[in-house]
Amino acid sequence: MSTLHCAPSPSELEGFRRTQRLAYECAETISKDLKPGMTERHVAHLMKEWLLDHGVDEWFHQPFAWFGDRTAFRGLIGVKQLGGFNPAFYPGFRRLEENMPFILDCAPTYKGFTADIGYCGVLGENRMQERMMDDLLEYRQLIVDLVRDRCLLSEVSQAVDDLCSRHGYEPRHKAYPFSVLAHRVEKLPDDAKTRASVLNFGVRNVAQIVRHSVAGLRDGTSPLWSSDKRSEHPPTPGLWAVEPHIGIGAVGAKWEELLVITEDDAFWLDDDVPHVQRGIERGIWPLATNKTRKRAAA
Repeated sequence: MSTLHCAPSPSELEGFRRTQRLAYECAETISKDLKPGMTERHVAHLMKEWLLDHGVDEWFHQPFAWFGDRTAFRGLIGVKQLGGFNPAFYPGFRRLEENMPFILDCAPTYKGFTADIGYCGVLGENRMQERMMDDLLEYRQLIVDLVRDRCLLSEVSQAVDDLCSRHGYEPRHKAYPFSVLAHRVEKLPDDAKTRASVLNFGVRNVAQIVRHSVAGLRDGTSPLWSSDKRSEHPPTPGLWAVEPHIGIGAVGAKWEELLVITEDDAFWLDDDVPHVQRGIERGIWPLATNKTRKRAAA
């Protein structure tokens, strides 16, 4: 296995945790100021300005915002038709309306540490998205349990797809470039000669993905985690941005956060994230599944 595959040190994990909390703080802050008539493009700009004002100087990708049926990626051009680039994913001129679901997504880099988060909500009330957010906590437990059991990454992704089917949802993460459920995240060196972005994606962060992809050609691994053949390998140590995205009809919902994989374990970088806090407040987290009870008794 490539020497690139190693888990971050405790001090590095703290740096990633700090950036993830900053990203979620941005999403929560901007979401409180959402009003009818705002466009996706305007909201994404507000997120970018907030992050820049709080010290962010680089990106994995700049902020996205999706409103209404775009939260379920309805009507978006097939990614594979464009070789992985899909302009329809970028924030557009869709205007927010009452009782309309929204998703905010950003991937800032702060002092070399990158996070990639997804945050969803509704301007008013949407019972379908409420149910979907409840159900998404089951995906969070499923993913970490299967990685701890050292299932192949493709098997974990396929299990997520199967759970979508049992819930009656579509796995909308399959509409992302390369149908990914997750991708690797790396600490960036401090000696940056450029912090440029191309098509809203940070050059250095994307270069890390390319570097891992090249190494993976030799050792049979991939920095892009999906249900496809390229992910038919055991969990590789490192930090992964995981984003199960589900959809039904005109409503989509997701969360995205960082998962730490070590040689013999896996854990979420931080349990103090909005979707978990929401579950605690609603009395549905932690999940009382057979596997979690068995693990607690061990």
